[in-house]
Amino acid sequence: MLRKAKISDVKVVHRMINMSAGKGEMLPRSLMDLYGNLRDFFVYLDEDDGPIVGLCAMHIFWENLAEVRSLYVEDQHRRKGIGRKLVEACISEAITLDLLRIFTLTYQTEFFKSIGLKEVDKETLPEKIWSDCFKCPKYPDYCDEVAMILEL
Repeated sequence: MLRKAKISDVKVVHRMINMSAGKGEMLPRSLMDLYGNLRDFFVYLDEDDGPIVGLCAMHIFWENLAEVRSLYVEDQHRRKGIGRKLVEACISEAITLDLLRIFTLTYQTEFFKSIGLKEVDKETLPEKIWSDCFKCPKYPDYCDEVAMILEL
């Protein structure tokens, strides 16, 4: 079951994101950051009241720009369409808010291509660079993520 994240989900979301970060799949996030951005998150439950097995966030950057980020699905639940459902929920919410440019920074380019995103140069996303990337220890010389965008 797909739903918006709740306050009671934050510690599980924190654990999942930082476990994924430990594998080099994404950057870690603090509890403070997650509480402050909780409304960005969707979670996917194994059953109607089961444990969270996946998550993804849609973060607004500017009047015409949103980011899909922190996509994670537990290993045993991958390749079942959960990641696609999570990303599509984020895209749908962005469209509802009239955000017509949606991007991600990712290592999973084939997955995002299958949803319709296209590779772009990171420099075409100055809002992201100056708000988030600038604070990242990988920036600017070691960033190995690929920027992808969907223009609606």
